[in-house]
Amino acid sequence: MKVGFKLFAEGFGPREIVDQAIRAEQAGFDFVEISDHFHPWLFSHGHSGFAWSMLAAIAERTDRVGLATGVTCPILRVHPAIVAQAAATTAILSEGRFTLGLGAGERLNEHVVGEGWPNATRRHEMLREAIQIIRLLWSGGYHSYDGRYLTLEDAQVFDLPDESPPIIVAAGGEEAVLLAAEMGDGMFCTEPSKTLSRIYGDTGGTGPRYAEVPLAWATNEGDALDSARDMFRFALTGWKVQSELPNPVNFEAASALVNRDAMRDVFGYGPDPDRHLEVVREFASAGFDHLCLINAGPDPAGFFDFFERELYEPIRNMGVSPI
Repeated sequence: MKVGFKLFAEGFGPREIVDQAIRAEQAGFDFVEISDHFHPWLFSHGHSGFAWSMLAAIAERTDRVGLATGVTCPILRVHPAIVAQAAATTAILSEGRFTLGLGAGERLNEHVVGEGWPNATRRHEMLREAIQIIRLLWSGGYHSYDGRYLTLEDAQVFDLPDESPPIIVAAGGEEAVLLAAEMGDGMFCTEPSKTLSRIYGDTGGTGPRYAEVPLAWATNEGDALDSARDMFRFALTGWKVQSELPNPVNFEAASALVNRDAMRDVFGYGPDPDRHLEVVREFASAGFDHLCLINAGPDPAGFFDFFERELYEPIRNMGVSPI
């Protein structure tokens, strides 16, 4: 079992994100995963720094912990050629510790360049082409590509790592799982879905299965649940909503009626480690072997101490169920 920490770049400024990554390495996490967004989900989050700048700083200020994007959309806001170059540079700076998480994106971030928002099927076709372009550029030399949706003209990435970073493909439904199995080196999910995990394996996926585990630590349950609602109520709207709404104001409206009880049903919360471990086990039981812990609680420093004291060993010893 590999254990990661979610760097929630919408909720903290860039310097704090780098500091949290350093603390995560000290606490024993195997990897950190960072959001790659242009906008935050909610106005109250107040931040959304440039992921690649933060990754460069983290690479230089850490020695062991893995780095990953969770996840980058390479089809509209950023061309896959730029993603290929950014990922290659980050892999070099981190001396091989980088993993490129890719997904079909959300309107929230991608509409800002004024190119419209394709339907889900087209977005997945575009993602397929983007992955082909990235791998082509990572193979070295000059390349061109003329796809149905994306093009590349006579381009070369000159600084390449000795080994290309693994590509982990985000999957919220069967169509994306099939793409992850075919084109990726692993799969990334945000729910403990045995179905998605099983489809991934049954269709040829052999790589790691990443998932984000929702936790909210605080010294009392009420503070934990209130903080979880403040930070992550947008996530309970469901992926079909999350991928389609254009701005934070829309997410504020869509999540206004999400209450504390709704957070209680999804998050591990409060001071009791057993409640947190119960949620972690849901993901392990669904076959996920790279678990990225979210802390939606009000005290990041306290969460790191709690992880070291109460969660590190139990999660390390937790078995991953075969699917």
